[in-house]
Amino acid sequence: MKKGLFALVVLLISFLALPVAAADYDAVIKKWTKEATFKSDYQSELTVTVTYYAEELIEALIQSEAEKNLWTADELENHKYQLLKSLNLEENIPIHIEFFNRGPAMHMAPFDQQLVLWMGKKNYKPVEYDPRFNFRLEGKRDGMVFFPRYDEKGKSLLEKVNTIRLVIKGEISAQTIGKSIEFMWDTVGDSGGGFTQSHAMERLEADRLIRRLQKLNAEKAELEEGLRTKEQEIGEIEARLAEIQSKN
Repeated sequence: MKKGLFALVVLLISFLALPVAAADYDAVIKKWTKEATFKSDYQSELTVTVTYYAEELIEALIQSEAEKNLWTADELENHKYQLLKSLNLEENIPIHIEFFNRGPAMHMAPFDQQLVLWMGKKNYKPVEYDPRFNFRLEGKRDGMVFFPRYDEKGKSLLEKVNTIRLVIKGEISAQTIGKSIEFMWDTVGDSGGGFTQSHAMERLEADRLIRRLQKLNAEKAELEEGLRTKEQEIGEIEARLAEIQSKN
């Protein structure tokens, strides 16, 4: 799990309890948070709560923090940059998941094999997740899960997609065996593009381009070294051929 994600989760959870503009934020969090409780025949229970970090929810978080801390415009942009970087919003779709298990211990490893995110007609596995989901679970545990935002050609997976659906295998617990664990969100107009014109996203793009440039330069150096080796070998072969031919 990336550094800063634990701090991010703490920040997000603390934000849920903020009294500032509570009515407005309650409506936003309710819109993007889904919850379901499953019971077994033996009265054990599992509650799963998932939150999709839509632009609306992220912006509400940023604005609430800015109001609470009386930030300047520069301070707000810096916080936005740090938050979006932690969420890796430029490349991934972040979803927060909480399990509250009041039954037999759950074993979900490897966790990335237990869930998929449907976007359109295709489903995608997580590209990263909180590794604690791989550990034996009793009681509560929460963390972030990240799904790809773009396909192999760089096209947004949310483009022209009206809804997304998170599906978790029922085999994760005794309470959900044979049951469907699904959560759906209306994502019309939510592609992550609302932040693209911000200074924070430009900084994130610059970070990504620098990493890409470093990778390309490393690959270029490797190719140049390979070419130099080939040219040296060709020279040695030509010299040997010339030596043989001169004797004949």
